[in-house]
Amino acid sequence: MTAGQLVSRAGELERRYLSGTFAELCRIESPSGRERACAERVIAELRALEVQVREDDAGARTGSDCGNLHARVGPAEADGERRSVLLCAHLDTVPLQAPVEPVLVDGHWENANAGILGADNKAAVAVMLTLARHVRKAGAPIDLELLFTVGEETALAGARAFDASRLSSEFGYVFDHASPIGDVIMSSPSHFRVEATFHGLAAHAGIRPQDGRSAILAAARAIAAMPHGRLDDETTVNVGTISGGSAMNVVPELCTLLAEVRSLDDERAQTVVAEVVDRVHEAANLPECDCDVDVSVERTFSGYRLAPGAPAVKVAESALRARGYEPLRISSGGASDANALLAQGFQTVNLANGTERNHEPGERVSVAALEETLEVALALLDEAAALSR
Repeated sequence: MTAGQLVSRAGELERRYLSGTFAELCRIESPSGRERACAERVIAELRALEVQVREDDAGARTGSDCGNLHARVGPAEADGERRSVLLCAHLDTVPLQAPVEPVLVDGHWENANAGILGADNKAAVAVMLTLARHVRKAGAPIDLELLFTVGEETALAGARAFDASRLSSEFGYVFDHASPIGDVIMSSPSHFRVEATFHGLAAHAGIRPQDGRSAILAAARAIAAMPHGRLDDETTVNVGTISGGSAMNVVPELCTLLAEVRSLDDERAQTVVAEVVDRVHEAANLPECDCDVDVSVERTFSGYRLAPGAPAVKVAESALRARGYEPLRISSGGASDANALLAQGFQTVNLANGTERNHEPGERVSVAALEETLEVALALLDEAAALSR
C-alpha cells in the first residue's frame, strides 16, 4: 500500500509543542478517579482549535470525577462528513509515589522525584493533541476522531463504559504499550478478578486460641495451595493483596485475598480460575481452619487475537514501514482500551509508543520516541486514506 505524502510531516514548532504539552500534562496529577484536571486541559486545547468535545456519563458509572471525552477533528476548511480514523488514549495514571516534575536527562523525559512520570499514557495524549493542531492547520485527506478515556488503569473502566456505537470511524488505534516503536500488539489476555473473604471465629489468642478459627490461616493455606506466577507462555496468576485481622492477640475472624488470572487462551483462563476457587474452598474446609468463605469471580476484560490481514493491522504496518520500522507482531500480558473497544465490535490495534518502565519509579520516554510516535500517527492518516480510495 502506497499513499504518497498526503499529510505533511511535523514541523519544528509542532515538535516543541509536543514536548511542552507532554511535560505540562505529566505535571497534572490524574490517578484513576481524579482525571478532571487533565481532562479540562485537553478540552481547553481542543476548544482553542474550535473542536467540539463531548463528555459522556462514564464518570458517574465508574466513580471518576470525569467522563470520557470524544471529538472529531478535520481541516478548518473542510465541509461535510468525511471518512475518519480513531486514536484513543487514557487520561489516568496509576497512583503517584511522588509529585511529578518532568526533567530532561540525556534526551529522555524523567520524573525528578522518585515516582512515575505518567508517560503511560500522557505520551499518547500529547501526540493526539499535537496531531489535532496539525490537522486543523495543515489539513489531511481523512478526519481524525479522538477518544480520551478515564479509568483505564482500573480494569479499563472508562472504555468499558463508553458506547462504541458513537464512533464514526471504521477502525482505530491506541498507543499504549511500553515497548519499542514498531511493535504491533496482536493479542492480549482475558482477565479475571477473584476475591475471597474467609469468615472464622475470634478468640483471645493467649487464653483460649482453641476456641477460635483463624481466617488468616485459611487464606494462607489457600494461597499456598493455588497456582502462582507464570504457568505457561500464555497464562499467569497472582495474589495481589491480603488483608485481615484486628489485633495481634486476637484470633482473626476475617481475612480477604484478591487474586487475578490472565491468559491469552480464554478457556485456559477459566480453567485456572476454577482451580483457584477450588483451592480456596478446600482451605476453608480444612479441619484446622473450618471457616466459611465467600468467593466472587469477575471477568474484568476479554482477550483478543487480531487477524494479520485485518485492514487496521495492514494500515498500521504500512504506516510503520513508511517511517522506516519493520513491524514486529507481539503478544502482550497486559490490556489496553483496545480490549474494551474490540469487545464492543470496534476494530482497534494497540501500538507501542516507546515509553520505558511504565508503572515504575524511573519511568521515562525519549524526546525522539515522542516525535516518532507523532510521525507514525501522521503516517496512519496517510495509509488510512489510501485504504479508503
